[in-house]
Amino acid sequence: MTFQSLGLIEALLKAVRLQGYETPSPIQQKAIPPILEGLDVLASAQTGTGKTAGFTLPMLQILSKNPIPHRRPVRALVLTPTRELADQVYTNVKHYSKFLDLRAAVIFGGVNQNPQIKHLRNGVDVLVATPGRLIDLENQGHLSLSKVEIFVLDEADRMLDMGFKRDIDKIRSLIPSRRQNLMFSATFSREIKSLAQTILQRPTLVEATPENTTVEAIAQQIYRVAKEKKTSLLIKLIQDGQWQQVLVFTRTKHGANNLCKKLESARISAMAIHGNKSQGARTRALAGFKNHDIRVLVATDIAARGLDIPLLPHVVNYELPNIPEDYVHRIGRTGRAGANGVALSLVCAEETSYLSSIEKLTKQRFNKEIVEGFEPDPNASTVPPKQGGGRQKRGGGRPSNNRQGSARGGSRSNNNRRR
Repeated sequence: MTFQSLGLIEALLKAVRLQGYETPSPIQQKAIPPILEGLDVLASAQTGTGKTAGFTLPMLQILSKNPIPHRRPVRALVLTPTRELADQVYTNVKHYSKFLDLRAAVIFGGVNQNPQIKHLRNGVDVLVATPGRLIDLENQGHLSLSKVEIFVLDEADRMLDMGFKRDIDKIRSLIPSRRQNLMFSATFSREIKSLAQTILQRPTLVEATPENTTVEAIAQQIYRVAKEKKTSLLIKLIQDGQWQQVLVFTRTKHGANNLCKKLESARISAMAIHGNKSQGARTRALAGFKNHDIRVLVATDIAARGLDIPLLPHVVNYELPNIPEDYVHRIGRTGRAGANGVALSLVCAEETSYLSSIEKLTKQRFNKEIVEGFEPDPNASTVPPKQGGGRQKRGGGRPSNNRQGSARGGSRSNNNRRR
């Protein structure tokens, strides 16, 4: 199958060729035709499957074929959970609309709003946004969503994880009831299906891969290790394997910062990205990692969502996630676009139940190794650690530690905390 056979116009085909793509991925093959027909779509696709182009290409084609109003109101709204993902989607929109008369903008918190307002004043056909900044600017009268024709909810499962349900409901009240809706999620959980019922009208279901499975191109390995020996083992693995680009996941922001300090002490260049880092710091860390100035990028789950790192060879779970679906998201950062990748997990005694949940979800049993000198403590407790850092179970309400009290009345006090 080719992109042309999906019904895309020549301007988009030319842009796709310019990006070096020749064959559509499974999610693109399944999602693009029904979207072009104007149908609502509920799609399940793991990260790295090409889902962004799966909705961006048909969305741009629909907008280009409709008359363009003189003042260019927002006609397509793409809602994402994080700044990094918003920027990634915006980049895709810019690339694929290169030969079309369409304008796009991206807005998110943590940065000065004035340049974003200037873009909006010039007229925008496609707006990519995170919920907090979108509602802030709408409250301040800097944008209107009354002309939205296409509404895209990207990574909807993460939206719920981050407590954005009320924001989504608020945004839905600001856009026309007659519109096309596209909803993308890594999983079809009960909460996602419930949310879909409130947004989508007789949706077409699209699934690129079986739910909650891991990519075959990823070699997965478990190392049983004493908790206090994890850092030393990670350093050994990086040095012995001469790994030059490693994405490491921790459960908390504090843990990410501490691990970076220890890696730097071992003369392994490392930087952390998490919610407490400024947007500038996060951008610099990601840029340094991509161009190999930084050897190790340490991230929390929320901060890493939407990271686009081509041909990433190694992902390490320094700590297993307490939500098993997050394991699938994490290791999906490697093994992308048909490339091979390695995902390693350092598992101590208290994470045993997390490992069991992951094996149950992914329907596989992992090989477990022990490295001499880094043996697990046979007397260690197997009770899981208490959860902190603002994480919560899937489907929970708005996190009380970083989004409470914003009131949505134009207050600026919480802007740096907004996604």
